[in-house]
Amino acid sequence: MSKIKSTLAALAAHNRKALIPFITAGDPAPAMTVPLMHALVEGGADIIELGVPFSDPMADGPVIQRASERALQFGVGLRDVLQFVREFRVNNQKTPVVLMGYANPVERMGQQAFIRQAAEAGVDGVLVVDYPPEECEEFASEMQQHDMDTIFLLAPTSTDERMAQVGKIASGYVYYVSLKGVTGSGNLDLAAVADMIPRIRKHVNVPVGVGFGIRDGATARAVSSVADGVVIGSRIIQELENTPSEQAVAAVKSFISGVRQALDE
Repeated sequence: MSKIKSTLAALAAHNRKALIPFITAGDPAPAMTVPLMHALVEGGADIIELGVPFSDPMADGPVIQRASERALQFGVGLRDVLQFVREFRVNNQKTPVVLMGYANPVERMGQQAFIRQAAEAGVDGVLVVDYPPEECEEFASEMQQHDMDTIFLLAPTSTDERMAQVGKIASGYVYYVSLKGVTGSGNLDLAAVADMIPRIRKHVNVPVGVGFGIRDGATARAVSSVADGVVIGSRIIQELENTPSEQAVAAVKSFISGVRQALDE
């Protein structure tokens, strides 16, 4: 059983919902990435999504695009991200880490080399935004052989056929994008999310996390009433942008603690 699967199963057994925060590796500075990861855990994160900086992040809105740009200015690439995970694992072997990014860096390294190095670093799952599930069976199979999960996105526009294809190979959880558009955009329509989750579950037998548009504890709690977990990214990046660097780690921990408290009420 993968670390992600066992974590989500333990939460479900206690009727708790997963809190899955996202940060971009290398933002606002490379030296802050591992301390921020630990702060997320201390604040109550169950799984960490760690963004791999990329120059053309098509699914990400302006906030996360800026985070990628800042990280890239420091020269942070995929190998650096794997090193951050290794450093995080020195003091935390328990919390699952999911790398979230795009195909180009993975393809440049080579799928086999990437999977091997990710497993050695302590990565537990990978979400490659622009890997279509129809072309991903071999990649997902190889990932599972290394006890890592392949996470896929589903969206309001996803057809039943696409959901079924994702259901065949997804493991860990699926990430339902609650909005049409990019990260950090629009207002969440809880009724629309509530309508969509049962459709997804007809085809997918892994937990469903919901992201895009979750900005505070109240929204997270509302979404968690229909989903298995909540993903928060842009709002955390904004916290980093609006806080002096010496206070940023504490501010992120405080924000996540508030969301965790709301989820557990």
